[in-house]
Amino acid sequence: MSAPPKIGVSSASASARGQLYRAAIVGAGTLKGKEVAEMLSERNFPAVDIRLLDDDESIGQLEATGDEINFIQSVRSEQFTHVDFTFFAADAECTRNNWKRARDAGSAIIDLSGALEKEAGAQVRSLWIERERGKMWQPELQPAPCVVAHPAAVAVALLLLRARKAGTTRSAAVTVFEPASEQGQKGMDELHQQTVNLLSFQTLPKDLFDTQVAFNMVQRYGQKSRLSLDSLEARVRSHYRELAGADAAQPAFLVVQPPVFHGHALGIFLEMDQPVNEEKLLQALGGDHVSLAVGDEDDSQPSNVNTAGQANILVALKSEPARPNGIWLWAAIDNLRVAAVTAVECAESMIATRPVGKIQ
Repeated sequence: MSAPPKIGVSSASASARGQLYRAAIVGAGTLKGKEVAEMLSERNFPAVDIRLLDDDESIGQLEATGDEINFIQSVRSEQFTHVDFTFFAADAECTRNNWKRARDAGSAIIDLSGALEKEAGAQVRSLWIERERGKMWQPELQPAPCVVAHPAAVAVALLLLRARKAGTTRSAAVTVFEPASEQGQKGMDELHQQTVNLLSFQTLPKDLFDTQVAFNMVQRYGQKSRLSLDSLEARVRSHYRELAGADAAQPAFLVVQPPVFHGHALGIFLEMDQPVNEEKLLQALGGDHVSLAVGDEDDSQPSNVNTAGQANILVALKSEPARPNGIWLWAAIDNLRVAAVTAVECAESMIATRPVGKIQ
């Protein structure tokens, strides 16, 4: 991976200059693809055209992009002509099969699938963390692929970077509770069908996870599954290190699969060099992208339900009586929302790489 990036111009400044761009979403029918389309509209991304592309299963579906309704079309080389930004929100195989066609057509690449991490020059990015660290991204004429950082890595990096304002972190351990929605609609469907079948005493479908995930919590999938929690754990750890930098605390990570459809939950234990001042730590953690749960109201506590549809990290503190220097952070995020915000912010920062002039 290359050096930390520099932040470019925003979509608002591009709009002020009258610049309009074309974008494409590969995997427009996926959960991530739909979230990216919604986020482009919410942030008023200066796109005159958004092309919705996907595989055979989704072709012909109607999807909303802003105030317009568009058909999902097949992924073909000509679809990338004059496209400025291509978001790859499908699975890794689809990204690997198509990203070079988009790149060769002159499009900037934003990868939400994680397929391009090992490509030359690829950068794992989160503008939340870049701003927190005061890092700047230097625009390039033809930028390398931008890999959207894993949402859990983004949340952990932001919280641990801020926590050091309250004192030195001696050690940290993070448990990531991975939702089924990270595996797309297939993951959601298999968890749902397992739940239904268990309640009706029927055989469980195990095509994706190759193990029971409904009413269960596992640290590894079945041997026949193409998925791997160990690989995911390594990916979250790698993304955290890329984002937070070598001088940040390096926590231990454990990723588990709970019977949860949507939203990441994070259990983070920090051991500081001095007894923890909770008020000082709360003050350090607060700010952009973080909502602190300081009351006892149920609707303010971090949970998968309370963070649904939000782009913030919801955090609460819990003391550890056996360790006065230790503190628990219980956090939750909407994984799809955070990934979509990260992807669109990356595209906004790359606007400076696009040619200036009227749209072709």
